[in-house]
Amino acid sequence: MKISARNVLTGKIVKIVKGPVTTEVTLEIADGVQIVSTITSTSAESMNLVEGGKAHGVIKASSVMIATD
Repeated sequence: MKISARNVLTGKIVKIVKGPVTTEVTLEIADGVQIVSTITSTSAESMNLVEGGKAHGVIKASSVMIATD
């Protein structure tokens, strides 16, 4: 994966709350440190996100996106 954003936080997915339109993904990036992102449910499904899986929180401007390898 190559990306221009320099603020990439790798972590473990600890919680996924699926909704009809959006899905909330919580990443633990260090012990006791979590970030939360809301992405489309379609994106979450196409990325095959699962609790316990590895993902990257990509911070650009005021938004946090989720990326996988």
